[in-house]
Amino acid sequence: QVQLVESGGGLVQPGGSLRLSCSASGIIFRFYTMGWYRQAPGKQRELVAVATIGGSTNYVDSVKGRFTISRDNAKNTLYLQMNSLKPEDTAVYYCNANNPSRGRDYWGQGTQVTVSS
Repeated sequence: QVQLVESGGGLVQPGGSLRLSCSASGIIFRFYTMGWYRQAPGKQRELVAVATIGGSTNYVDSVKGRFTISRDNAKNTLYLQMNSLKPEDTAVYYCNANNPSRGRDYWGQGTQVTVSS
């Protein structure tokens, strides 16, 4: 059974920081491209950051320079360090594991991030 469990969300003031974690089980973690997505109320889910199998990373323009995605293959865990948070970062953040060659795509349940004073 595949499980992706996010943690680390919460309420933070503008300019603050949070670190999200996604613990994966039931998959061979190192064979998956891992990503963080977010969905704000009334908006479509969007890709925030991705960490490929080879270790490269990509970010949506709105978070470049503020967010850092990383993965620990030994711990089967994905991270998202979020600094200089803004109210527009408020959303439910989801972890995704993708292996297109095997047709595998998995999602976590999401964790709420609220940036407000």
